[in-house]
This record gives sequence, C-alpha cells and structure tokens, in this order.
Amino acid sequence: MDLKLAGLTALVSGGTKGIGRAAVEIFLEEGANVAFCARNAEEVAAAADELSAIGPKVVGTAVDVGDKDALEAWVASTASEFGGIDMVVANVSALAIPDSEENWETSFNVDLMHTVRTVNAAMPHLEASDHASIVTVSSVSGREVDFASGPYGTIKTAIIAYTQGLAYHLAEKGIRANTVSPGNTYFDGGVWQQIEGGNPDLYSMALGLNPTGRMGSPREMAGGIVFLSSPVSSFTTGTNLVIDGALTKGVQV
Repeated sequence: MDLKLAGLTALVSGGTKGIGRAAVEIFLEEGANVAFCARNAEEVAAAADELSAIGPKVVGTAVDVGDKDALEAWVASTASEFGGIDMVVANVSALAIPDSEENWETSFNVDLMHTVRTVNAAMPHLEASDHASIVTVSSVSGREVDFASGPYGTIKTAIIAYTQGLAYHLAEKGIRANTVSPGNTYFDGGVWQQIEGGNPDLYSMALGLNPTGRMGSPREMAGGIVFLSSPVSSFTTGTNLVIDGALTKGVQV
C-alpha cells in the first residue's frame, strides 16, 4: 500500500533505537523526510549515518527532551531546514517505572511534558500543512493496571487523554491526533532484554501473559505509528491503537 508519504516531513523524538528507530526507518522507506532526536550524540550520529542509506533526507540531533528550551529549538530548526513539519511522533519515554517521587517527576517531565511541548512547538507548522498529524506513544500500561501502574502507567494514561483532547479541538483545523499503545516489545538493548537477564521471573511471567507466546518487535509497533501518521488515515483521529498481540483483555468501547 502506498501511504502517500513521499515528500512529507516527519519529526520523531527518540529515533535511535527500538520503536522510534523503526518508525524513522519506515517513514524513510515510504518516501518521507525525517528529523529525529535522541539524547546520546554518538548514537544519534551513528543512526543518522546508517539511516541515510535508505534514501530520503534524514537529520538526527542530540536533544534532551526534558529540556524545554532545547526541545523547542530542535523543532524550530527542523521546520527551518525542511521547510515545514507535516507529522509529529512523540515517542520518548523515561521508562521510570518504580514508584518513587523522583520517578513521578521524571515521568511527568519527560513522558508527558515532552509530548505537550513538542506538539505546541510544532503547531504553527502543522497548521500550515495539508496533511498534519500527531501520533503520541503511550503503552498498554496506560490502558489497564499492570506491574507498571505507578508513575509510568499513570502518565501513559494521561497521554491518551491528552491526545484525544487534541483530536477534538484540532479537528476543525484539519489536524489529526492519535495514540499508539504498544505491548511488550523486545529488541537488543531494550528494557525487556534487560529484564530477561536481570529478572528472569518477571520476564517469564510477562511472556506467559501473551497468548501469542512472544513479545512484539519494534517494526510491528512502528507500522501502526506510520500508518496513523499518513494521509491514508485521513479520517482517523482521536483513536488509541493498541498493538499488543491480545495481551490486554479489556474491551475498548
């Protein structure tokens, strides 16, 4: 399927690994130009070098998304360099799961406020686009109670609510807003690989909860992100797309 992304520009936070990296790859494969960021400058440079082989223009920038000024400067420089922004993907998470006051603050600032600030900074450019879309990345932990139901899960729930509010208020401007809520996602260097080695009981429990008998891959999650971002999804807004291999059991109504 042609997602009609050729020539459009996507901005992706957290693009060097995992779901964010896979989203950047798929955007590029579909013909979109991409600006991405991550905190580690060396990883950003290496990813940009590798991704440049796919074809369209790709620019990586080292940004701490918890730094409001740096985040807003990155969005502004992206719009200037690419001549606008059509699609925003707010993907970064601090993965601050244990229930501590520090993790509540970190989750609020990194997961939620980076999403809000990215959208706000990009809004003038989205308003100028004929194919404007916002995709925020939540989690199945934002949909139902699980082991991550403290700061991580609560903030992920807030992201879903925030995005659905955006969808309602921005519809008249032609700007779409949707959420993707991934289930457990396994990749080299990811949190589940770390848990597999450091807490095998938790890993086995999580694996056993999924009726597919496996965890998802970054590309399986990112495919939903890119599809919802694309003009092919032009009448889809305000939805929360759960991609979890039937892990969650609640009925979405």
